[in-house]
Amino acid sequence: MFMANRRRLQVLTRHASALFSTNTTFQSLQTPPPLPIYQPLKTLTSKFPLIFTNPDPNWSQTRHVSSSRIGDVNEDNEHSEEEDDDDDDDDYDEAVGDSEDESVSGCGSKREYTAEEKEAEAAAIGYQVIGPLQKSDRVFKPYEPVFAVVQIGSHQFKVSNGDCIFTERLKFCEVNDRLILNKVLLLGSSSQTIIGRPLLPDAAVHAVVEEHALDAKVIIFKKKRRKNYRRTKGHRQELTKLRIVDVQGIEKPEVPEKPPKAPGKKPEKVAVAA
Repeated sequence: MFMANRRRLQVLTRHASALFSTNTTFQSLQTPPPLPIYQPLKTLTSKFPLIFTNPDPNWSQTRHVSSSRIGDVNEDNEHSEEEDDDDDDDDYDEAVGDSEDESVSGCGSKREYTAEEKEAEAAAIGYQVIGPLQKSDRVFKPYEPVFAVVQIGSHQFKVSNGDCIFTERLKFCEVNDRLILNKVLLLGSSSQTIIGRPLLPDAAVHAVVEEHALDAKVIIFKKKRRKNYRRTKGHRQELTKLRIVDVQGIEKPEVPEKPPKAPGKKPEKVAVAA
């Protein structure tokens, strides 16, 4: 609406200038002194009795035109447009700043799990956190001739008492925490073998978290020939080191003790003549 009124004022000024330049009677008239910007409409009509109409037939309204007033109006409109643009820029900057703050705060914040959610997610992977290892706990035992096949995540491991395995990083556990690996697929010893369908409900493997580490770096190189496309990336997988301390759910055969060696005399060395 504002731009349409502005164009109409410009058309009126052009027609007025053409009319004054072609008509001699108008040229003979003396132009009155310039009027101030803010003046009532009655004074304008009394000093400027000429009325100019827009050649557009669809627009039948008439207006009293003052060239000085038109220039002032145009300048005011330009200033108002600049102020509106500045206000819009300020609003946009504030909106962008707020959105950036929200995005940064959203990225920096970590999700907080409840105790039930932690237990459910750990059980889905295949372990249960018991608690930190105490100094009074004697969990490390001598070797027993029993083995088990356990599943952690999507990997399967054959473990025995005293073994160390590396798995993908386990959540909700820290170093020296005791774990129970409850997804046992198979148990075996020298006398029997128990196979699960697919799991053994009464079997469990106890372990202790020794450290969280990073695997060796793997280089990922991509290339498309004749396309000037080459990409090189590196990746180090996060790992958790577990120490197996006990295998339960199967009868453990007794390990025969080796008889002590009888003390004997050391054989004497005999010198051999060359």
